[in-house]
Amino acid sequence: MEAGDQGAGGGATATAAAKRPTPPPLPLLLRIQLAAFGAAIDAVERSDGTVNRCLYGVIDRLLSARPSSRPDRSGVRSYDVTMDASRGIWARVYAPAAADRPLPVIVYYHGGGFALFSPAIGPFNGVCRRLCAAVGAVVVSVNYRLAPEHRWPAAYDDGVDALRFVDANGVPGLGAEVPVDLASCFLAGESAGGNIVHHVANRWAARWQASARRVRVAGIFPVQPYFGGVERTESELRLEGVAPVVNLKRSDFSWTAFLPVGATRDHPAAHVTDENADLAEEFPPAMVVIGGLDPLMDWQRRYADVLRRKGKEVRVAEYPGMFHGFYGFPEVPEATTVLQDMKAFVDSHRATPKPDAA
Repeated sequence: MEAGDQGAGGGATATAAAKRPTPPPLPLLLRIQLAAFGAAIDAVERSDGTVNRCLYGVIDRLLSARPSSRPDRSGVRSYDVTMDASRGIWARVYAPAAADRPLPVIVYYHGGGFALFSPAIGPFNGVCRRLCAAVGAVVVSVNYRLAPEHRWPAAYDDGVDALRFVDANGVPGLGAEVPVDLASCFLAGESAGGNIVHHVANRWAARWQASARRVRVAGIFPVQPYFGGVERTESELRLEGVAPVVNLKRSDFSWTAFLPVGATRDHPAAHVTDENADLAEEFPPAMVVIGGLDPLMDWQRRYADVLRRKGKEVRVAEYPGMFHGFYGFPEVPEATTVLQDMKAFVDSHRATPKPDAA
């Protein structure tokens, strides 16, 4: 945000630059995809902290996928549900055609720096399909309002209200063929979505869980969550210009767009990695996913550490050499591994064990 932040820690910058790693080899098509993804972000994010919505609309249409009622090769179908038309809150639901037992529900929040994208965008649509198939869960991917038109706390408000909708209505459109276990509800999301997961879980635990009719948040998946502060961490400096997707300019834009006007990156929405992280007593167990080539990994490790220090159950799952958003690209073997690890976490934290696990 502040111009002075860009040059903070000159000695640290030089040291970090000397330690910059060589990125791991990635398939050519994936490198092209990541470069195009970054170029699209830079094209729509203006220097004044606004988004070129006309250009964004074109890119959004090109990158978006339609729901499909016909099951794909993994048996997953999808459809859209309106939650609050007045605020544009809707969700894309991913489910099998039938299930012989109640399935856990994963409420998912997409990434995009709080300012971009929707559940329909290709990588997020693909992740949710694979998450549904790999975990054996119904996935409800939430469309929340975007910054800077809707700043903090709009995304958190929408995220909580999506949970309240599920608590009141279940998952519409499934039918009796797909029963769900709402006492085994998990929250998942990557990047800005991972940040939203944390804040929604904390709000839900503090205010709504005790009076909820059906939903019990059994665990959360902050996947490479987007946290930050005025400080430039060692990983942010060392990986600047090396790692794909995330860099200091894009990160600063996102915080400028999302946080209240005039706020610094030490605002509690961003900087939840210190004693200002006020956690509810019933804050759920967490599996924090970290990539070894993610500039945000120092913030993510601090986040996991503060959960531990405050007595919360937390598992850290690190994937060396993985870039920010890696699990959205099935070409990377770790994108499959992380889903398997998430399934193990869901299975071990369900309210009711599976019959064949008894």
